[in-house]
Amino acid sequence: MDGQMAETTKEEVDGGNEVNDPSEWDEDATKGLKNGGEQMESPVKEKSLGVLKSFRRSLKGFSPKTQKDKSLENTDDQSSNSPLQPPQSPSLIRGSPSQSLLQTPKTEKTSLTRTMSDSAVEITGTLARRGASIRQSLGLGTKKYKQEPLEPVTEAMTLSEEQTEVVDTVLELSDTYTLPEIPPMPLSVMEINKLIETEHLEEAYVNLLSLRLELQREHQALDQEDYPIELVNKEKDLSLLYGTLKNKMSAIVRNSSTLPSHNKELLVYVAYIILEEEKRWGAMQGWREAWKDAVLNGVRDSLKKVPLDSREKNASWLAVHLGLLGKAVVEDLQRVKTELLSSYPADFNVFETYVSCHHEAVGEHLKRLLEKVTELKDYYALLDFIIHRYPSEKLMGSISLRPELKEDQRALPVDKDFLNQIKDKYCARLQADMKTSLNRIIDLENEEMWKEKRKPMINEGIYCSHIDMDIWTNIKGHVQGSRRIDVNLEQNVVCSCLEELKTFLKRFESAFVEWSSPLSSSSLWAEYHISYINSFSALKEHMESYKNTCPIQLELVQKEIDRLTTSLSQAVMKNFKTDVKPFLRRQMTGKWFSFDEDFLQLIHKTETLSEQSKYMTPKHKQVRVQTVGCINIL
Repeated sequence: MDGQMAETTKEEVDGGNEVNDPSEWDEDATKGLKNGGEQMESPVKEKSLGVLKSFRRSLKGFSPKTQKDKSLENTDDQSSNSPLQPPQSPSLIRGSPSQSLLQTPKTEKTSLTRTMSDSAVEITGTLARRGASIRQSLGLGTKKYKQEPLEPVTEAMTLSEEQTEVVDTVLELSDTYTLPEIPPMPLSVMEINKLIETEHLEEAYVNLLSLRLELQREHQALDQEDYPIELVNKEKDLSLLYGTLKNKMSAIVRNSSTLPSHNKELLVYVAYIILEEEKRWGAMQGWREAWKDAVLNGVRDSLKKVPLDSREKNASWLAVHLGLLGKAVVEDLQRVKTELLSSYPADFNVFETYVSCHHEAVGEHLKRLLEKVTELKDYYALLDFIIHRYPSEKLMGSISLRPELKEDQRALPVDKDFLNQIKDKYCARLQADMKTSLNRIIDLENEEMWKEKRKPMINEGIYCSHIDMDIWTNIKGHVQGSRRIDVNLEQNVVCSCLEELKTFLKRFESAFVEWSSPLSSSSLWAEYHISYINSFSALKEHMESYKNTCPIQLELVQKEIDRLTTSLSQAVMKNFKTDVKPFLRRQMTGKWFSFDEDFLQLIHKTETLSEQSKYMTPKHKQVRVQTVGCINIL
């Protein structure tokens, strides 16, 4: 059974650190007991277990120097007495896809001792230096850094005296730890399983090694053709036990950030078991990868606990959640730095692993959040969190995570497609909101001006309306906000706004013509036309600032504005021609001298139009004077 540490059953999630063994366990373990059950009453085995427990209790009382001296003495004594060879990790039965490791390679037989793990010897110096560094950093951890209000906490997490004592204890255990001696007779299958369940990892592991040796000896004593069912069952039991151990280690690592302080030493045993398995010939593969998967699952569990309000309950649900999410990430990494680093050898790269796992888990979490987002401000909050807030000094750039967290690890490595997906959704939502806002401008103009028949405002000697400023400030606000995200989004936003503005101009013209048609004989009709000619001409000048950002879309909008202002101007002239046409026609007859009233009306209407034209912008005023002059000449 090659159970992966990252494979988590429902029972594991519901039961915290309790790991349910495979369903086939009871039956196979019973077979194992039948095959070797008499070993449970072995006096040698009971004595061996007692020695293990005594050794474990006395382990913490030894200084590194004393422990090293004793290790050397034990090496000298046992090198001549111990006939046992370090066992290989378990494998499937013969004939399976993975060849049984009970068939060890034929080499010269030498007497090996197990007083101290090879991996433990290699990394003792590294751990000692790491321990000194951590102790020194803890001694300097009293300075608090100033925080800005309503921002995620960024000051360094300080340890209590009890936590400091626990860290020192774990450091001492890491520095002096050696694998206990392998007992000559293993405990029974059920007893080893019980040790795993109760988290006595080192005792369970050395008994697994002893059981492995026992299987190896029994296998070597058999002929190649002879392979009894009892041996098959025993090997299957061993594989099941290794799978159970792997699952238990997974649960410990997964819940390591929430373990009580006195249980942090369990991580020391987890790390050394992984190191022992990695150095064995033909060992069960994937221990280190499974450890990383367990770390990732633990981070996922942590992020799931971050509060998330519903949209109905809190309009700012996403902004609040992202703030809490960033705070949770920083606090998790602070805890790793201050509490977990001391439990692992340096080559585990613990902090870097936790940082990469937080990146991955946060990315997954944001993808799930995107499915809930429908409003523009929430799309913006997501983009701002990913691009600016997450790598900022208040989160991943926090001084409390230095120097362990490097500069190139601050940014969230999200997929480019995912980021573009958010931007596309943002622009689509913006265009829909822009359409609603522009339609609201028409409604306001109808309610405040047209229905009330108010005269247009006069500003700096010309008729004007609020339309151009309302539209321009609306677009400008969206563009400035998108510019704070990145230049690419700014360009997309400008293009989206211009696209929607182009269609708005036709909708406005249609609504205004429909309302103003009954008032064509009123002077108010011409005044409104002139005010809108001025306003949309001003809007065209405002939009000129986006020429370099979206030149094609801007050109289309400018053409549409020119078409609209020309249409409004032509409507005024057409209405003037209609009014003066009867008077001009009578002036063409021989009786025109007798129609003084017609002449006076012609003069009056011309003067009225001329007076109204004074409130046009200089550019349009000049065009109007020329047009009226031509009409009078005709």
